[in-house]
Amino acid sequence: MKYLHFSFLLVVSWIMASAAGAQTFVSPDIVYSARPSKYELGGIAVDGLKGYDDELLINISGLEVGKTYQIPGSDITQAVRNYWKQGLFSNVKIEADSIVGNKIYLHIKLTAQPRISSIRFNGMKKSEREEIEARIPLKTGNQITPNLVDRAKRRIVKYFEEKGYKNAEVDIVQREDITADNKMMVDVNVKKKDKIRVHKIYITGVDKDRVKSLKNAMKKTNDRSTLKKWFNSKKFLADKYEEDKGYLIDKMNSWGYRDALIVADSVVPYDAKHVDVYIHLHQGQKYYIRDIKWAGNTVYSSDMLSAWLKMGKGDLYNQTLLQKRLSGDEDAIGKQYYNNGYVFYSLDPVEVNVDKDSVDLEMRITEGRQATYNRIRISGNDRVYDHVIRRELRTKPGDLFSMDALERSVRELAGMNQFDPEVLQSEIGKNIRPDRLSGTVDITYPLVTKGGDQVELSAGWAQTGLTGRASLKFTNFSIQNLFGRDGYKRAGFIPQGDGQTLQLSLQTNGRYYHSYSFSFIDPWFGGKRPNQFSFSAFFSKQTGIHSSFYNNYGLNNMMYGYGTNSSYYNYGNFYDPDKYIQLFGLNVGFGKRLRWPDDYFTFMASIGYTRYMLKNWQGFLISNGHSNNINASVTLARNSTDHPFFPRRGSEFSLSLTATPPYSLIDGKSYKGLAENRNSATYEKEAQEKYRWIEYYKWSFKFRTYTALNSSFKHCPVLMTRAEMGILGAYNKHRKSPFETYYMGGSGMSGLSTGFATETVALRGYDDGSIAGANYQNAYAYTRVMLELRYPLMLENSTSIYALAFAEGGNAWTDVYKMNPFKLKKSVGVGVRILLPMIGLMGIDWAYGFQKYGNNGGQKIGGGQFHFVLGQEF
Repeated sequence: MKYLHFSFLLVVSWIMASAAGAQTFVSPDIVYSARPSKYELGGIAVDGLKGYDDELLINISGLEVGKTYQIPGSDITQAVRNYWKQGLFSNVKIEADSIVGNKIYLHIKLTAQPRISSIRFNGMKKSEREEIEARIPLKTGNQITPNLVDRAKRRIVKYFEEKGYKNAEVDIVQREDITADNKMMVDVNVKKKDKIRVHKIYITGVDKDRVKSLKNAMKKTNDRSTLKKWFNSKKFLADKYEEDKGYLIDKMNSWGYRDALIVADSVVPYDAKHVDVYIHLHQGQKYYIRDIKWAGNTVYSSDMLSAWLKMGKGDLYNQTLLQKRLSGDEDAIGKQYYNNGYVFYSLDPVEVNVDKDSVDLEMRITEGRQATYNRIRISGNDRVYDHVIRRELRTKPGDLFSMDALERSVRELAGMNQFDPEVLQSEIGKNIRPDRLSGTVDITYPLVTKGGDQVELSAGWAQTGLTGRASLKFTNFSIQNLFGRDGYKRAGFIPQGDGQTLQLSLQTNGRYYHSYSFSFIDPWFGGKRPNQFSFSAFFSKQTGIHSSFYNNYGLNNMMYGYGTNSSYYNYGNFYDPDKYIQLFGLNVGFGKRLRWPDDYFTFMASIGYTRYMLKNWQGFLISNGHSNNINASVTLARNSTDHPFFPRRGSEFSLSLTATPPYSLIDGKSYKGLAENRNSATYEKEAQEKYRWIEYYKWSFKFRTYTALNSSFKHCPVLMTRAEMGILGAYNKHRKSPFETYYMGGSGMSGLSTGFATETVALRGYDDGSIAGANYQNAYAYTRVMLELRYPLMLENSTSIYALAFAEGGNAWTDVYKMNPFKLKKSVGVGVRILLPMIGLMGIDWAYGFQKYGNNGGQKIGGGQFHFVLGQEF
């Protein structure tokens, strides 16, 4: 019994000791000034946050259950830092829930950063807001953190600095959104203040006569003392100024000043809106080339390379010209190597000796091996079939690499008018990937779809009834898909994908005028060669006005009464169905690309038929009867422009001849005196006999050139020159054609007022038809010359706009033998052109014609004129 009592006491003592050793503390206070204790991490609890996984949040801490940690200690501190690093939380706490024996249980309390419920931009335009939204990291629905706010501020400030607002202030204000939990409304407030512009640039240390040229060399930093002020902004941009200092040295180097450098420069405020720029240069002496030697060349001889370089002994040491001749110019030495497949070629011009004012150069060439095209990829195409694109490419897998072939491929793709040419031309260089190990080059053509289809719809009501015009032009039509095929494409109900052009149009002016036309063009007829097939058909009818309208009210009343509600002058009441002219025509053409003189040339041949049906119609040499026109046409053309809407370089040329059979040389009849007296009783009968089959030959010549005045930046002015002439000849001087004459003056847009069966020629600054065509003055020859300066305002996929200023002159003659290309009617003016998707080309010009009145002081024809353009250009 004694031993049993003793055992019981031992057990009780052990239980009490164990309980004391496993003592539990709930929500214990951790005293950081006390000596740290080590605990085993028994567990971790984390406050649940919406949108976050609890396990993921625990893993961020870096703490692991079962490991021993010092409390307090660096591990817990590091865990807190880990949460702050994420930038996702506005408050972080790690507390001890309990301590059980040597185990500690932690509770991590996190408060998520608030999310943005709305963003409001103040102090900026809509276009600026859209650009800033794309740049800054603040987005509706995302969390907002101090770091994101700072980044947004910096980017907004930089954006406005790039725009010339150097003193812009940005304040981003956060307001609690009381309608939602943990949401913030953000206000981005901007005070742009005034733009900082350059007042004057002072350049010293060089000859005074060189200062103006040096200012012109600076591309983005400009004052008001040079011609560039008309085209370039005068705002001051710090980063562009640093670039321009490099251009200054390049300009000095081009004059032979090899040792030129900027000694000092400063930007000093002139007033609140302007700064003055001071640049002091060290000019040094001029250097000349004493000797040029070539090393490492095996493909081309040294003499050939020297001839291509176009620099030699005794020439000025022009480092800018040297770089152009080595790699910049279209016929540079580097281009010669690239066009022969040597894409891995390199050339390093080394100054091996500099003696006084002389420099010896050694051109060290590493030719490498010839490369071939490997993979030719097309990205971004969702409009046409791939084979339609690939047939335009001059870069074929396995072919020797050629830079000319690549540039020509880009031009052909741009000319398809299916893709954005600006993106293609600017991005193609980034998508050329040579592989030195395999000796091949991969190319990706970056395409951005550009809709070329056009829709024109207009309608109204006038005295003559319903008026309007409807036109549909599909530039990616596929006639094969009309009948369906595997993988066919459609745009709505329109089959597409083969790059063919289909156009349907109709126009009406109530009962007085109806016109219908249809045309189809396949640029790759048959699909194997670039042979063009075209077909067109048209019909039009114009009805005249009863003679009593002219007799009672006169021509002036007709003009001023048209469109009024007065029944007294109501044009619609004088409809005369016995006066009309009807035209019906067909044309079939076939063309092909040529290889000689070069492959920019094309040849086109066509056959056409037009039937003219007239009844009591005034305006032509024949008033009653039918006339027929069967003609054949041949055209030789060349087009090397680099852009379908805004060419910067290249030219366009066409020479065409259209001719009918020479009936008067075959039938043996004499037409002298036949149908020459309109007062003759037999005039109508004679005219029908004379003009039943009209005959003529028609020459047409047109030429344009495009020259970029500054090709170093995208928005550069372009000078367009143009010359053209036309001659409508006769096999027999007594049988001139009553149709196909020239109607000159005005906007050049054909319409009801320009007559029928005539070729319309624009001459801005003058009334429509005032030079030729009106008042029965049929013109058989014309000429026109033009000088036009263009400047692009916007060249985007959605909208393209350019402004223009022009000077032009032209004239037309009723007799070919009176033609004098030096006796022209002149005009000057300004205008704008806009290219819109689905609508096409639109424009407006104001022009001033210097010859205000017609010959011998006749009616007014010139002076200030507004001209509207739709669907065509001058």
